[in-house]
Amino acid sequence: MNNPGQVFLIPNVIAEGTQEAVIPQHVKSAILACDFFLVENLRTARRYISSLKLGLTIEELEFQILDKKTSYEDCFELLQPVLNGKNVGIISESGCPGVADPGARLVHMAHQFRVKVNPLVGPSSILLALMASGFNGQSFAFHGYLPIDKKDRQLAIRNLEKSSKELNQTQIFMDTPYRNEQLLADVIKTCRKDTYLCVARDISGKEELILSKPVEKWKANEVKLKKIPTIFIIYST
Repeated sequence: MNNPGQVFLIPNVIAEGTQEAVIPQHVKSAILACDFFLVENLRTARRYISSLKLGLTIEELEFQILDKKTSYEDCFELLQPVLNGKNVGIISESGCPGVADPGARLVHMAHQFRVKVNPLVGPSSILLALMASGFNGQSFAFHGYLPIDKKDRQLAIRNLEKSSKELNQTQIFMDTPYRNEQLLADVIKTCRKDTYLCVARDISGKEELILSKPVEKWKANEVKLKKIPTIFIIYST
C-alpha cells in the first residue's frame, strides 16, 4: 500500500469578488498540490478555482460531491484515493470546510486512518461576526439554522437567551437569507430589552454592515437583510 496522501481544507470566499483580499497565497499553493477535489457544489467550486487564476484547466480537474447527503459509507469510498497516495482538497460552498459544513465527516474519517489534515486560513462568517460583535469570545456556541415555524423559532430564541445569561455564553445563529428579516423581528420581539444583539450582514462583501447594541435600541426595519447572508448573535448578562 502506498503512503497516504493528505487532506487540504480549502477555504472559499463568503462574498463575491473578494478572493484577492481574503484568500492567502498558501491556499492557492495547496490547490495546486491537490490531485482531486471534494466539493459541496460543482459549479461554485469550478468558478472559485477559475477566479484564482492559477493557470489550471478547469475541465481537466477531478471533482466529486461531498454534501449533506453523503453517507459514512460514501466517505469511505471518497477517501480511498487518499489512502493510495493522492492529495485531496475539500471545498465548501462558502467559507471554511468542516465548520458548519459536511466536510467534517470525511475529515473525521481521515483521522481514523492517520491521514494528515491541513486546515488552511480563510474567511469564516461565524468567527468574523463573533470577533466584531464585542461579546464574550471565551465561551460561545453556534446553533446553525433556527426552526422555521414561528412559535418554535421564538421558543428557540428564548432558550438561547436563557443559556447566554446562565452560562455567560455568546449565542450565534443564522437563517436562509430570505427569512432574515422575520428572524430579526422575532429576536427583537422575544428577547429582553437589555439583551445585546449583533447583526453581521455580508461580511467582507460590498454590503457589509455590522451593528451591535441592546435589543431595546433595535428596530425591525432598521437594516435591509433580505437575500443577504447574515449572522445573528445574542448575548445576555
